[in-house]
Amino acid sequence: MKKGYTLEILAVVAVVAFCGIFLYTSTLGGNAEFSGSDTVGSERVSELSGIPLEEFHPLIPQWEPPSGEVESGLFALQAAIGGIVVGWVFGYWKGQAAGNR
Repeated sequence: MKKGYTLEILAVVAVVAFCGIFLYTSTLGGNAEFSGSDTVGSERVSELSGIPLEEFHPLIPQWEPPSGEVESGLFALQAAIGGIVVGWVFGYWKGQAAGNR
């Protein structure tokens, strides 16, 4: 017996709707500027603490990669490991579901 895909369809519709609402509200001013959480957080902490943003240093790196290529490679390795873990979990769940039939 084949299950319906109602939940999956609702999840996709919710993700698309969320992305659409986000993009619509972020471009209402006509001059959308996207900044990362580090920038927004630093600005907010600086605002609350009274320390000028130029003097605020939230994190001192313990190690800096020797080049941009090494940094990109480490980021790609991190993404690959995360993808492997997520794939393994979904595969495990799929195997468990197949074993329960």
